Amino acid sequence: MHERSSVAELAAILRSGLNRYSPGEKLPSSRALVERHRVSPVTVSRALAELAAEGLVVTRPGAGAFRAEARPQVRPVDTSWQEIALSAEAAGDHAPRGVDASGVLATLAAPAAGVIELNGGYLHPALQPERALAAALARAGRRPGAWGRPPMEGVTELRAWFARETGGPGGALAESDVLVTAGGQSALTAALRALAPPGAPVLVESPTYPGMLAAARASGLRPVPVPMDADGVRTDLLAEAFRASGARLFVCQPLFQNPTGAVLAAGRRAEVLRVARAAGAFVVEDDFARRLVHEDAPPLPPTLISDDPDGTVVHVCSLTKATSPSLRVGALAARGPVLDRLRAIQVVDSFFVPRPLQEAALELVGSPAWSRHLRSTSGQLAVRREALAAALRLHFGDTGTGPGVRVVPPGGYHLWLRLPDGTDEAALAGAALRAGVAVAPGRPYFAAEPPAPHLRLTFASAAGTAELAEGARRLRAAYDEVTGGG
Repeated sequence: MHERSSVAELAAILRSGLNRYSPGEKLPSSRALVERHRVSPVTVSRALAELAAEGLVVTRPGAGAFRAEARPQVRPVDTSWQEIALSAEAAGDHAPRGVDASGVLATLAAPAAGVIELNGGYLHPALQPERALAAALARAGRRPGAWGRPPMEGVTELRAWFARETGGPGGALAESDVLVTAGGQSALTAALRALAPPGAPVLVESPTYPGMLAAARASGLRPVPVPMDADGVRTDLLAEAFRASGARLFVCQPLFQNPTGAVLAAGRRAEVLRVARAAGAFVVEDDFARRLVHEDAPPLPPTLISDDPDGTVVHVCSLTKATSPSLRVGALAARGPVLDRLRAIQVVDSFFVPRPLQEAALELVGSPAWSRHLRSTSGQLAVRREALAAALRLHFGDTGTGPGVRVVPPGGYHLWLRLPDGTDEAALAGAALRAGVAVAPGRPYFAAEPPAPHLRLTFASAAGTAELAEGARRLRAAYDEVTGGG
């Protein structure tokens, strides 16, 4: 049995049997528990530690484990006054102070047992480099000084690695242009706060990543949508949006955009930079999916920042999507005075990223396992993409009038499913969950009213191709329930 499972099972057994003991009474010894449940001493120790963390038992070195004394009842607290305090706005406030994290939570919530996860934002554990991560963390922990305070900007060698990866073979970036961050979301939030004051407009792709919209609104910014097509953001409308809104910031995902999967066309790359420079504005390049390219993809375009000669672009990237949700290590890259402001915001918010995590990331990307993992993931994502696309065609047809995928991207981990006009996407997502498959409705991906109903389906968080096929079948059943079999 897997160690993690046996610990959980033993903890559950001990938890259910605690009522046989009086508060303060000693539990059976560790040796007795080992013999009775046929588990290892380590399993017993970890199970007892779990119960101790829950406040159910108390362990005393050399004496054993004892049932904890009954905890006092929690006194009711009247928090009704907070409703006024949290919603009251000062006279100068230009944006609501509320924080809507529903679009983010939809992709972070763990599905119930038996539910196929087509809404997750991370690799399934079977695709994560768990052994390589464990080995990297172990090596990092033994490095001299690994537990000391790191440089505020990040470990120098890791910054240099990000600079090489982001700047490309032309050496567009130096180590001094990079800040190590606690993942991509932290980097996005810091960039938004650094580049626009509260109440200011910020141009965003439509549709776009809900986590960025939530971070912008939480910072008091007003997201202004700019429509996209299959070639990325409409640059003619981008120029008009800058003129109409007076915005000085545009946030985009040029590569395998979330949720559409679009890649910014070659002819539009230079135009985005030209339009932004003409407006005196910054471009935040969220390069979240570069390490999730599929094996059948054409050569990747370089980053926007590598073609930026005058500091227009602030680049955001992360190792998290390609590894594990818990390897929260990313980077911000920028040139000029804006880098000082980004650094100041990060120091105020979190001081620095823990050094052991930075050292583990450096150990991982410097090992032979890193390139093997990227090759393996590249192949697996291509297989899963094709499996889900084929299953959707099988169950929904390919007529162009029903639900369909308009772009099948050669990178990333999701498909954007266009629903027929009038479809209630929220009702469909609810029916799908009842049918045993979790999907993400499209509404949270739009900064304003959506032009049509959509679903976002991910193929990286499912267990494999069989689950993807079954998920599509369950989605069709839910669709028939909501539309009456149309």
